[in-house]
Amino acid sequence: MKKKRMIGLCLAAAMALTLSGCTQPEPEVSATPEPVASLDPVEEEKGFVLPCYPAAGFHPITGSNRLNLTLAPLLYRGLFAVDGNFEAQKDLCESYTVSGDGLVWTFQMVETTFSDGSPLTPAEGAASLNQARQSTRFSGRLKDVKQIAAEGTTIVVALSRPNGALPALLDVPIVKETEDPLRPLGTGAYLLEEEDGQLRLALRPGEKAPLESIPLRTVGEGDDLVYAFDAGEISLVDTDLTGTNALGYSGRFEASDYNTTDLLYIGCNTRTGPCRDQLFRQAVARVVDRAEVAGELLAGHAVATALPIHPAAAEYDAALAARWDRDPQEAASLLEQALWRLDPETNIRRKGRTDLSLRLLVNQDNTYKVTVAAALKEELEALGCPVTVEKLPWDGFVAALKKGDFDLYLGETILTADFDLEPLLGAGGALNYGGYAQGETAALLSAYRTARGEERRQAASALWEQVADQAPIIPICFKNGSLLTRWGQVRGTTPVQRDVFAGLENWQITHF
Repeated sequence: MKKKRMIGLCLAAAMALTLSGCTQPEPEVSATPEPVASLDPVEEEKGFVLPCYPAAGFHPITGSNRLNLTLAPLLYRGLFAVDGNFEAQKDLCESYTVSGDGLVWTFQMVETTFSDGSPLTPAEGAASLNQARQSTRFSGRLKDVKQIAAEGTTIVVALSRPNGALPALLDVPIVKETEDPLRPLGTGAYLLEEEDGQLRLALRPGEKAPLESIPLRTVGEGDDLVYAFDAGEISLVDTDLTGTNALGYSGRFEASDYNTTDLLYIGCNTRTGPCRDQLFRQAVARVVDRAEVAGELLAGHAVATALPIHPAAAEYDAALAARWDRDPQEAASLLEQALWRLDPETNIRRKGRTDLSLRLLVNQDNTYKVTVAAALKEELEALGCPVTVEKLPWDGFVAALKKGDFDLYLGETILTADFDLEPLLGAGGALNYGGYAQGETAALLSAYRTARGEERRQAASALWEQVADQAPIIPICFKNGSLLTRWGQVRGTTPVQRDVFAGLENWQITHF
């Protein structure tokens, strides 16, 4: 079985390397429509050069180009920055207070300046956050914000319902708008300059970084990006190596993986079919070989988890997660308790006169997911649970989910940094395709969202236990992002999900 699975993995990897086009970014980020030629050739000496696509603009709130948004942390800062453990660290926020009911947050801003020397003001901070509320990229995470206003030297954020982890959602870049709507000013370590049509990032006075100036090379995503990186014309790429249409980078490069909130999971139809039964869903949860998926099938670019929160997060409960590790014997026992008996003649489980049959949906556009679906089929069928894997194009996949036309599906979603599960588990949640609705779960979701400090950890454990017990979704792993750099050029990188340049002041860069 394992040998066949590894063959499938090799085929999937080979297919991924032959695909070209756009890397699959977060849902709110789009790729460049078409590859373009460089505006101005880079000098023959291959120094440290970053890619960009100027035609799409550099606005970090309204922009959607992946390359330019990768550069945003060098140019812009937010009230907070989220670290590799998904904790909010104060950045442009000096301190803050919270009202007793958790609905009003008041943020005192640090004293600093934009790249033109003008002082940062609460009015500009409030304007940026209000702009983010209307943007495609940030509106979802700020859906519970009722009002944002500047009051004296502070920004006041009023919520429609409490969120104890609000700072983790406020890594929104603060900008100062200019006459050019595509290039607002920021308070980051670098500023964007252009001379004779050539763009570069220039280090601002007083800032610490290993490079005074970073040339930018204009490329399109897809084939042009791959060529530029493989040829050494750019030094760095941020990508998802197991994403849809994963690009085939070659040559000598180094990959630094970082934690993300990108959850790969199994969704269950809790309305109809075998998955209506909680015991049956629990059995499926105990079948999944998460370590194999994260390690072998996703080539190590993932972190296995039995809980819907990343193991690096403070609210992760390792002891609880261990109770839901893979256990085929326990899965078989749960199937028996659910009255799905194994027929010794057919080796297929039956309930009364009904043979068990499962339909597992997967998006055929991602070869890695297809491989994972095949592994899930193998594990389930080893316990007498026949599975038909239906590989569908994206539009057909989504249509089937919306109709509830499945027993199981292999899903992927990028959670917010507060690990809000309401879209997946809340009544009417945008991703609640399985129709799950349960009052106690709703109350635990609310308690977790509201709590702060040590109370939040306790609320988290109660919620994770409920989700594991109910199993409307079955977490498999959190995928990693990957920072690719040219071999031997960069040392000391510590990328995080929304800032691959985190800790830039500690990088060691070698010019070839």
